[in-house]
Amino acid sequence: MLSARELKTFRKQLLGWFRQFQRDLPWRRTRDPYRIWLSEIMLQQTRVAAAIPYYERFLERFPDVRALASAPQEDVLRLWSGLGYYSRARNLQKAAQQIVAKHGGEFPALLEDVLALPGIGNYTAAAILSIAFGEKHAVLDGNVARVLSRLGAIRGDLREPRRWQALQKTADHLLESKLPGDWNQAMMELGATLCTPRSPQCLLCPVAQFCEGRKQGLAESLPEKRKKRATVVVTLAAAIFADGKNQTLLLPPPKNTKEKALADHVPTLVSQMWHFPTLSVSGDAAEELLAHLHKFIPRSAKPQWKLIAAAKVRHAVTYRFITLLPFLIRVKRLPLIAGAKHLPLDDISQFPVSNLTRKAARAALATAAAVAGKH
Repeated sequence: MLSARELKTFRKQLLGWFRQFQRDLPWRRTRDPYRIWLSEIMLQQTRVAAAIPYYERFLERFPDVRALASAPQEDVLRLWSGLGYYSRARNLQKAAQQIVAKHGGEFPALLEDVLALPGIGNYTAAAILSIAFGEKHAVLDGNVARVLSRLGAIRGDLREPRRWQALQKTADHLLESKLPGDWNQAMMELGATLCTPRSPQCLLCPVAQFCEGRKQGLAESLPEKRKKRATVVVTLAAAIFADGKNQTLLLPPPKNTKEKALADHVPTLVSQMWHFPTLSVSGDAAEELLAHLHKFIPRSAKPQWKLIAAAKVRHAVTYRFITLLPFLIRVKRLPLIAGAKHLPLDDISQFPVSNLTRKAARAALATAAAVAGKH
């Protein structure tokens, strides 16, 4: 803990640095809680540079909480498509609907009301309330925790519950209560731009004189690395149908038991969005995929399909390492499957799809072009 005099200097220097060097980000030009909330949700698991164009497109389509609440979920997911972690988008809309129903369309200003919204935890609630309403809540996220671990030379797993609680108390103590929104953004900005995970720029840090980690020569080794979850290797096979006009078909996210049966063995990152017929495989991928397709293609059709292997697709999501084996299936007519949509193979993004599905489509298109070139 800093003395009263040190704390005053610490706050003055950090806020002065932030005013001079903060990045010009679109959500920093507003105090609208809806926009701040949207930015905070998008920035979970997403880099700032990647989030900005999504943020701007999303606001153009859904300029306020009522527009988001009343929109078809498919539109929300389509505009989110590519950001990943799609439960964020679903929770965002559920929360918007709750705000309209329970708070008359006005974002709530009480902590307990904000925490009751789907997809909002302690960090997000503190960020919105401090920045939009000037409420005295200190944020604690990965960036802030890293700053605090170096300032106090704190060892061990920062996410261990007791240690995280102690970090929150430290964040609360440091908070500049007169400017809580600016203060929280300054702490996050310091972690994002100078006090970075690797090679922290201590010589440029406005509060380096107070950093115990730097004094002890530990800045680069803190925080200590968490024990990583073991990587899970997943192999998938996907059927990409294409007719003479290069139309393909996508299956919808499952809504009922029958549809969920079609999505058996398909990881949620595929089945929760529009997707090609896909399943996890462990042996002969083409053989297993055909058997899977015959489960829900009408037997009267007696399809005689030739599966053409496209280039493998690699994809990583958190602890999962995915290898997708796409198979192009040329047909005269696309099979009739309940709920499926027919659309151009080169324009599947008109529906909400995952990055993995986009990669599969690109691989199939390349294979289709190669096959066409041989004839």
